[in-house]
Amino acid sequence: MAAAELSLLELNTLVRNRVQAAMPDRYWVRAEVSEARENRSGHCYLELVEKDETSGEMQAKARAVIWATVYRMLRAHFAAETGMAITPGIKLLIEVSVDMHELYGYTLTVHDIDPSYTLGDMARQRAEIIRRLTQEGIIDMNRELSWPLLPQRIAVISSPTAAGYGDFIDQLHRNPYGYRFYTALYTAAMQGAHAESSVIEALERIYAHESDFDGVVIIRGGGATSELSCFDSYPLAQNVAQFPLPVIVGIGHDRDETVLDRVANVRVKTPTAAAEWLIARVAEANRRRLDLQASLASEIDNRLRQERQRLAAAGQRLPLLIERRITLERSRLDHLAPTLRQAVTRSMERQQQRLALLSRSVELSSPERILKRGFSLTLKEGKAVRSADELRSGDRITTFYGEGCSESQIL
Repeated sequence: MAAAELSLLELNTLVRNRVQAAMPDRYWVRAEVSEARENRSGHCYLELVEKDETSGEMQAKARAVIWATVYRMLRAHFAAETGMAITPGIKLLIEVSVDMHELYGYTLTVHDIDPSYTLGDMARQRAEIIRRLTQEGIIDMNRELSWPLLPQRIAVISSPTAAGYGDFIDQLHRNPYGYRFYTALYTAAMQGAHAESSVIEALERIYAHESDFDGVVIIRGGGATSELSCFDSYPLAQNVAQFPLPVIVGIGHDRDETVLDRVANVRVKTPTAAAEWLIARVAEANRRRLDLQASLASEIDNRLRQERQRLAAAGQRLPLLIERRITLERSRLDHLAPTLRQAVTRSMERQQQRLALLSRSVELSSPERILKRGFSLTLKEGKAVRSADELRSGDRITTFYGEGCSESQIL
């Protein structure tokens, strides 16, 4: 049997009728929002997707619409319950009916949204990231780092046009105490699809100059809670957790705790609060300095007073000590005087005896004494002749005897 010939409109109408007949009910559907836009009429158009949880590959896609009258109610209810807008990246549990339009094709019409599902999914994702970081043993690494006493060299990751960055800089550099801080901005996107990679790149640039800084501040201004999803990122949390400098996170919210808040060294609500934390840290160091200075001055005063008292007491005791020492030395001298005199007398007697012996020895060794014993002394030209070989014919010599002398000439 030959196939019926239909126009495209007829075929689409047939499909619409069949779809409406086969699927007349409403269905609760889980899906992720990949696109969301609101037109001038107040209608919200969505693109819904489902991805494989392991590979992330697209498995299904559909268009959906929330008509303006319904969207006004759902948007307010969803924001009140979750603090978020319906934006790309979030997951929804929505009640839909299936429509097939001859011109626009297959579309889902949204009638209701369950906010608890979105909250639960976000909480589940955060819990899974925290579990993974804990299992790897890195979740508290940055929290355990210590700040220097004076954290004044700060690397700032933010958008230069963000109001939060301006508030931070103004609060920090115009602090009422006049403390000086040195900041360097590392520009990054703080919301949107590129926020995660942008902040990681900024951290890598800071790491290249790690020794130039005391810490890192990641800040952004206020905004929708949905814009915080980039801070519930495992790669970003992993980088911050293992960063070698302590990190302050002040991303402008206080309703929920992001994973980044959990791993950072310090979590504050706003950029201004981040500046106040740094100022308070320096103020505390200054207070400790003043306390130490006062304590040191007091200790010096006490020590000087004690030393003055010791000196005064010593001054009072000194004359008595001197008198006692003089008396002691006099007593020792009186005790030693007889001994000294005896020692001097004995020494003089010994020296006199030695002198007498020397005199006797000299007397016995004198030339006169030797000549008188029968010896003679012959001189030639005033010098003693020791050998006959020293004499020559014609030499005149003088010979001394025990009694007298004679002169003669050698033949």
